[in-house]
Amino acid sequence: MIKQRKTCRPPNSRFTAPAYQNPAIDNDWDNPKGVHIEGFIFGGRRSTGVPLVYQSFNWNFGVYLATTMGSEMTAAAFGRNRQGAPRPIRNAALHGYHIGDYVNHWLQFGRDLPNPPRIFGVNWFRKDENGNFQWPGFGDNIRVLKWIVDRIHGNASSVESPIGWMPRYQDIDWSGLDFSKEEFAKIMTVDREPGKQELLSHEELFERMYDKLPKEFFFMRELLLSALWRSPEHWGLQPEIRMTSG
Repeated sequence: MIKQRKTCRPPNSRFTAPAYQNPAIDNDWDNPKGVHIEGFIFGGRRSTGVPLVYQSFNWNFGVYLATTMGSEMTAAAFGRNRQGAPRPIRNAALHGYHIGDYVNHWLQFGRDLPNPPRIFGVNWFRKDENGNFQWPGFGDNIRVLKWIVDRIHGNASSVESPIGWMPRYQDIDWSGLDFSKEEFAKIMTVDREPGKQELLSHEELFERMYDKLPKEFFFMRELLLSALWRSPEHWGLQPEIRMTSG
């Protein structure tokens, strides 16, 4: 009798290529002494509600951001012309051990560092009311990445939003791109009610790792809910008020 062979790969695994084949990779990418990391960037595919870019308030909020980040299914994954609702931990199938242990490891990792890396969220896939992408993407993503790097090095400004720190229009390098302040304002809007509903939907994830759920997650969710509750229905970047002497 032939026994069925079992593989160690998860069912959601993907084909990958060696990293060293990337011509832009850093020379020290596999330095055996370690690689200095100053920032993490997490992103999901979201057509509404999530702004182009934002920085988490601190390391703990960044871990929450990364753990609960949802992503809409593509047509290829869900069926032609159909779209699945965003759900957190879409990569849960890739975890080889309890998700609670995984999250607690990341929380503790940040506590043990005197200056933990900054954590950012990005969304290149926001659409307007006609279903058109609001951001050009591709090479223009470097404009957002430049702001992220400048933030990490303390060379870029931001404003506080209900979910994190965001760039102003003038904080992005628009050289060679015709992208108006009005267009930028639309892509940076935070929608209160969908945001609240998504935070409440995290209960499913909390139940899933209940026996090892970090207590910080309860309080961070409540703080984010409170910030959204006190925000206008569509929170947006406001024009700066210039003070004049007289």
